[in-house]
Amino acid sequence: MTPSFSQTEPPDQAAAPHGSPAVQRAASHHHRQFEVMGAHATPGGTWFTVWAPNARSVGIIGSFNGWNCEELQRLPDGTGRFSGFVAAARPGHFYKYRIQDAQGHCFDKADPYAFRMEHPPGTASQIWDLGYEWNDQEWMATRAQRQSQAAPMSIYEVHLGSWQREEDGHFLNYRDIGLRLAAHCEALGFTHVELLPIAEHPFYGSWGYQCTGYFAPTARYGTPQDLMALVDALHQRGIGVILDWVGSHFPADAHALGRFDGTALYEHPDPRLGFHPQWNSLIFNYGRYEVRDFLVSNALFWLEQYHFDGLRVDAVASMLYLDFSRAPGEWLPNEQGGNQNHDAERFLQDLNSAVYARFPDVHVIAEESTAWPGVSRPVHDGGLGFGMKWNMGWMNDTLRYVSRPHFFRHWHGDDIRFSAVYAFDENFVLPLSHDEVVYGKGSLLGRQPGDEWQRFAGLRTLYGLMWAHPGKKLLFMGGEFGQIEEWHHERTLDWYLWARPLHAGVARWLADLNALYRRLPALHASDFDGRGFAWLAFERHEPTVLAFVRRCADSDALVVAVCNLTAEPRHGLRLAFPEAGSWWELLNSDAGTYGGSGVGNMGRIEAEPQVLGDWPASGSLTVPPLGTLLLSNRPPSQNNTIPGATHARQ
Repeated sequence: MTPSFSQTEPPDQAAAPHGSPAVQRAASHHHRQFEVMGAHATPGGTWFTVWAPNARSVGIIGSFNGWNCEELQRLPDGTGRFSGFVAAARPGHFYKYRIQDAQGHCFDKADPYAFRMEHPPGTASQIWDLGYEWNDQEWMATRAQRQSQAAPMSIYEVHLGSWQREEDGHFLNYRDIGLRLAAHCEALGFTHVELLPIAEHPFYGSWGYQCTGYFAPTARYGTPQDLMALVDALHQRGIGVILDWVGSHFPADAHALGRFDGTALYEHPDPRLGFHPQWNSLIFNYGRYEVRDFLVSNALFWLEQYHFDGLRVDAVASMLYLDFSRAPGEWLPNEQGGNQNHDAERFLQDLNSAVYARFPDVHVIAEESTAWPGVSRPVHDGGLGFGMKWNMGWMNDTLRYVSRPHFFRHWHGDDIRFSAVYAFDENFVLPLSHDEVVYGKGSLLGRQPGDEWQRFAGLRTLYGLMWAHPGKKLLFMGGEFGQIEEWHHERTLDWYLWARPLHAGVARWLADLNALYRRLPALHASDFDGRGFAWLAFERHEPTVLAFVRRCADSDALVVAVCNLTAEPRHGLRLAFPEAGSWWELLNSDAGTYGGSGVGNMGRIEAEPQVLGDWPASGSLTVPPLGTLLLSNRPPSQNNTIPGATHARQ
């Protein structure tokens, strides 16, 4: 049983003299402010504590007192906190803080530390007990091994409100989603689920990226315990859960953090530093100790109370650059005259240091789209301290390439090859995320050129290239079966497409890719090690055919990936191999079981001791149209691979 914070009565802060043990304890919760801030229920009532240093007065209103104001006392410790005990307040009651600013104006604010919020469009906070009986002990005990950097990581990104719904269109409960997600991801072989932000957000169309209740999971899908049950269900099936976390900006809704005590408390007062023109939202003041503590405490809270296995930090570039999405004259340079936000840099280093000190077995992943150095390098080496970083360069170059007509790809080989130049500069995740299937971009299937067969073949070979390429994998929901329409948050995925053979073939291909990726160390153990990747040479120039080898130090089983990015098969193509002997086809995306044409090599290729380029052996093979071959120097029986997945003819 995980104890609720509300089961321990906070100290009598309002009556404690300055410097007393009670006040010292209240001020000592560095990076754990959720233990003393907000509403904490006890058997005899509830303690409320809020930070509003520039307020003239603060009171509490709620369903327990007829929404009549009861005044809180300013603590004498100089922290700017107000606190008070209300005997009538119980778990389940709604409340807000009534704040009078320095000019005497009164307004009502939701609790920044509330553990639950009223169902939107309501904006009140709710007293809540976070007790829950967890059943994921096996997962938590083995998480360090499952989540090492050498382990396979295949992430299924999900927006809860549009993945599946009830038949009448209503949202599913967290618990129902958890059971369905666990079965779906287990069947397809994903190792992790990543949830788009689930902290409470008033505007559903923001997908959770404009959150107001930083410590409260959205009530749209149920209670905090229902969310815990979702995580628990996935853990019990061996699937990790990553939370998309937004520490870059917040909306200016009247009930939320903006001008919380009548002044710019959480945000910068100067809009050139404190306002995002692109998102019409406010920017946290990372130079303020209390704000940094609020955000670090929040990150630790989700990992501790909800057993999340990692955080994907949104929009890191917008935090690091003062001129992000701003025209000249709309931003202020730093003290050196540059555009780097050194306060945000130090905050991110503090965040990662605190998270990894408390939870060394989790992942903190940066969505960072620039060449800022050392994003996934240790803080003590001058890096930002993230465990991994999204490879936005790979994503942009690859999608630009595969969107081109097949004929024109001949002249754009650099787009598809360039990622290998910097593939090991950071610990990369390869993302095909929600951002790539919205706002008129179309679906991943829709971006493929050609007729229907070519589009599906192109999508299969895109996934084959991605799963063979160094880096962990992330795919947004719908991509696993070739969703036709682009994603929209107001509708669910088109699950009926699974009944169509070509769509089912994509899902079968992805499941087999995940199975092979997880089983062969060569495909995952060296994701961040440049010694685990090398290009292979062809006898003749082939600008639209890629070939490379994956390997790792702990296994002599190698994997050779060959990708044909045009609709013409290549027969009699001589390719360099790392060693002579038999090379078995482990997977062929053109196999009939996936919807392909069945072109292949009868399951095996013989490499002769004939030097080609810098390699000691070479062999002749057939590469199917818009197809990916995955070959190994060990037969399928030794690789424990998927029976029947190599059915293709010569």
